[in-house]
Amino acid sequence: MTYKVVLCGCGAMAKGWLRALQSTPKLRQALTVAGLVDLDVSVAQALAAEFSLQPVSVGSDLTAVLSETGADIVFDVVIPAARHSVVKAALSHGCHVLSEKPMATSMEEATDLIRAAEAAGRIHSVVQNRRFISGVRRMRRFVESGAIGDITAIHCDFFIAPHFGGFREQMDNVLLLDMAIHTFDAARFVSGKTPLSVYCLETNPPGSWYAHGASANAVFQLSDDVVFTYRGSWCAEGQRTSWESEWRIVGLNGMLTWDGEDAFRASVAGSDSGLLRGAIPIEVLPPAREEETHGHASVIADFLSAIETGGVPETAGQDNIKSLAMVFGAIESARSRQTIDLAA
Repeated sequence: MTYKVVLCGCGAMAKGWLRALQSTPKLRQALTVAGLVDLDVSVAQALAAEFSLQPVSVGSDLTAVLSETGADIVFDVVIPAARHSVVKAALSHGCHVLSEKPMATSMEEATDLIRAAEAAGRIHSVVQNRRFISGVRRMRRFVESGAIGDITAIHCDFFIAPHFGGFREQMDNVLLLDMAIHTFDAARFVSGKTPLSVYCLETNPPGSWYAHGASANAVFQLSDDVVFTYRGSWCAEGQRTSWESEWRIVGLNGMLTWDGEDAFRASVAGSDSGLLRGAIPIEVLPPAREEETHGHASVIADFLSAIETGGVPETAGQDNIKSLAMVFGAIESARSRQTIDLAA
């Protein structure tokens, strides 16, 4: 079966979605882009021309384009402030929806979208593409193997200085809301633990070119007494980390580190006598399923599989709201200077 897709929001991020579709044979065969929607119709027209999307319906009104195309699926790539209305409109037209992150601009909106999807009998899932990369899948497999015993802590560092321009530089809580959710979601996925509480200090350092919240330091308590710490900045010039953060996972018997790119190191305790026992290197196996490591293409494939089988996507709204809760909990903690309970 071929599904008709309307892509709503035709800015730069939409190009990653379309490249994933056109470069993946299974997706290219199963999904046809029937419509493009953007407040600036010329942007949608330019995207159609760049990706040779002809014939395609182009417009600024999502409802009109959905009616014209008879779409089955909406790809929601709009700015966060518009997400709730776009997803609700798509669900009301009987469409399954795959959204950019964040899932919503508040927990109330996120809960409303989960209810709306359930009422419509449709899937609403979120593009957490960073958990569908090789490094994150390798960490998950390694933790599940028990090679370093039960984990006790995860520590992530993110220091980079992108000059985006545009809406990000005007956002409140820009690092936590627009970027940190990738690392938060990956930490929850890799650990298999439930977030219970968070304490966060958020700042906008001198020299920041963002309006608010370009830096954050957060400490999460996860289930089973696991601690997750995050140190991040989006205005840290100089020696940067990977976009995927630098990771250190501590277990009862050893440790795993990942630089966010290609370097994995793992070891368990040695048997040396004296103050320090030394370390014995151990292997970090590749991901169990290579097809799950292609970012956007893997997220879309997981979403499509759920539609076809009646299953639940890995990043469905009812799961992704747990990662969103980490973000909004951190924001609330930074505002109140108090520890925030996430378990409710």
